Amino acid sequence: MFRDFLGMRVQAIAIALVIAGGVSVQLLSSGLVTSLEETRRAYYERNLMADVWAPVVRAPRGEIDSLRTIAGIEAIEGRIRFGIRIDMPASQAPVLGEVISIPESHEPSVNRLHVSQGRLPASGRRDEAVVLKRFAEAHRIVPGDHISFIIRGRQVQVLVTGLVMSPEHVYAIAPGELVPDEKRFGVLWMGDRTLAELAGWEGAFNEAVLRLSREASVPDILGRLDRELAAYGAVGAYHRSDQVSDAFVSSEVDQLRTLGRVVPPVFLGVGAVLVYVVISRLVMVQRPAIGLLKAYGYANGQVMLHFLKLVGLIGSLGLLIGVLLGIWFGREMAQLYIRYYDFPFLLFRAAASDYVLVCAVSALSVVGAGLLAVRASVALNPADAMTPPPPPDYSKAAGIAITRARWIDQQTRMILRQIIRWPGRALVTAGGIAASLALLLSVLVMMDGMERMISSYFSEANRYDALVTFTEPRGPTALHDLRRVPGVLAAEPFRVATAKLRSGTASERVALMGAAPGSERSRLIDAAGYDVPPPLAGLVLSEDLARKLKSGPGEWLELEVTEGRRPTGRVQVTALARTYLGSAALMDITQMNRILGEGAVISGAYLQVDPAAEAGLHELLVQAPGIATVSFLGLSEDRLTALMDENIGVSLTVFALFAAMIALGVVYNSVRISFTERQRELASLRVLGFSKAAVSYILLGEVALLTLVGVPAGLAAGCLLSIYFAEAMGSDLFRLPVAFEPATMATASLIVVGTVVLSGLIVRQRIDTINMVEALKSA
Repeated sequence: MFRDFLGMRVQAIAIALVIAGGVSVQLLSSGLVTSLEETRRAYYERNLMADVWAPVVRAPRGEIDSLRTIAGIEAIEGRIRFGIRIDMPASQAPVLGEVISIPESHEPSVNRLHVSQGRLPASGRRDEAVVLKRFAEAHRIVPGDHISFIIRGRQVQVLVTGLVMSPEHVYAIAPGELVPDEKRFGVLWMGDRTLAELAGWEGAFNEAVLRLSREASVPDILGRLDRELAAYGAVGAYHRSDQVSDAFVSSEVDQLRTLGRVVPPVFLGVGAVLVYVVISRLVMVQRPAIGLLKAYGYANGQVMLHFLKLVGLIGSLGLLIGVLLGIWFGREMAQLYIRYYDFPFLLFRAAASDYVLVCAVSALSVVGAGLLAVRASVALNPADAMTPPPPPDYSKAAGIAITRARWIDQQTRMILRQIIRWPGRALVTAGGIAASLALLLSVLVMMDGMERMISSYFSEANRYDALVTFTEPRGPTALHDLRRVPGVLAAEPFRVATAKLRSGTASERVALMGAAPGSERSRLIDAAGYDVPPPLAGLVLSEDLARKLKSGPGEWLELEVTEGRRPTGRVQVTALARTYLGSAALMDITQMNRILGEGAVISGAYLQVDPAAEAGLHELLVQAPGIATVSFLGLSEDRLTALMDENIGVSLTVFALFAAMIALGVVYNSVRISFTERQRELASLRVLGFSKAAVSYILLGEVALLTLVGVPAGLAAGCLLSIYFAEAMGSDLFRLPVAFEPATMATASLIVVGTVVLSGLIVRQRIDTINMVEALKSA
């Protein structure tokens, strides 16, 4: 066994690397899913993460006791939550944030903080607060420092007593932003009585957070909370699955599951086929020895066990390399995740079942391929086994057509005959090249899709420079005031309200947007790339939202606004738009205000600003009274691009290496087997006067021809795989467009062809150094 392994060590290592690719990706994906889910579950349980959030405009504290009696509620806290502007002198841009109250009289029963450094604010101390750890580290804040912030127009200075982590801020993202930015968004926590005094909210709260019992009915409780809190301006209670931080973590877990479901079978399938081809060739070469052993009394099982040991050695080597690679990749990815998901810890830990699964699947594929390869030859009787197999017959079918085709030169005819002689091997080679190209192309197309998503959102759909939202809806004069601010070139109003849309049994919670006719700063675009304006009467839905509601143009939806006077009615869908980030429900702002019954009011405005005045304008707007948030689109685009470049760069490199691994393993094994089998033939040609180049053409021309077949098949398979990945990895947060660019297809093809050329050059060296005397002596 070891003699056979050493004789084919390069081929065995190439096969082992292909198997290792599948094992490592499977272990990486399943291990990260286990790590993220277990870490999230333990963190949420230990810190009593809320199941439901119920924001209101203002409600009396006594209402909490009334809500506590609702069946299914295990714990409930009423708290105050306000947007603030944090004064950070060292920061070049204004820093926004929020301050949240925590109970002073008892331990929190919901959303308990994890103290990383220092302590919580002392009860009764009006000047103490704790700060989100990630924000504090970005600004080098330590316990004992003082920071100041503006809350409801009042300047407040507090002593930082500790740095904390929060289960509801694992992915801390500012309102209106797309990615976290710890330098521009922070969270503070203060005692509830202290914060109530500072904000003038004694005896009131504006958000209830709840933990539910296991048997609780979430839809029933959400409906009951909305009814009970309707008098206090409830904007709609929502479950943890709709909470932004948790939704991002869940989306990442879903993508990892998709990765583990699609990629490992490709590697293990190719590895199994390579094992079959190589072991079949080895069995064919050793047929006389097999016959001799059987003549001396060795049983079929003993002979088969010999070859299965070799298969097991190759598979074990691939499994070992794959497990080590998977653990290493997993640890590196865990370190990358911890930079964006603020868990107290995140260690890569694959469950025992994950290891059992990868071992079982890889063993099943490799050993199964080995059994198929040796079964037929081992079953031969000794006389047949010691008899050489009959030479191939080219006198029929395609063989005779090729021999009679006078326009084909002799070397090319030999190439075609070899392919006809071994059609299975040719199919494996072409299929392996196609598989590696499909995998690589799907990754590159995903990267193009992300760039297309960014371009669509930041350049086509949204053309504003800054987004301003008010603390509460305001009249038309607010828009005129914004237009008069120095540096503002243009301003377009919008109205937003939380609402529920229903179609039959389907129901979705949405942010209902109202825009003015002819709006240019922010717009919706349909599948054909055309602008979809807000209709004078009716509603425009994004395609993903329409699918969830099982609705389309011309159909009517039930509309329930979940804030203000909470009006209800019916609205007709007039058109669909294609969005890649979030969902959309758009109507004319006049129609929306008529439904809301609040007159001509707006929630904010899209601004076009003078680039030279952007820095000063940002500071001016943030300090202006009545403005809740200010978001500059360029900063968001830069942050999102940097985040994606870092993450996608790592993934792209890994997948490119894996794809090249498949191509290298398949092509090298195919050429190496062909060289071994035809060594005597090639030496004879050299003796007859054929040059090294002509002999190399006979051997490597076969690979070139199969590459020409495999590349188009790989491009087609890659397109299908890209479509599947785009569908499988889409979520409520984002959806990847499928963009097939000629340059991307050319890049993927060149990488795979380059790998094929590398494999050919390795074998070409053996052709140049062939020992013709020894080769001619071989049988």
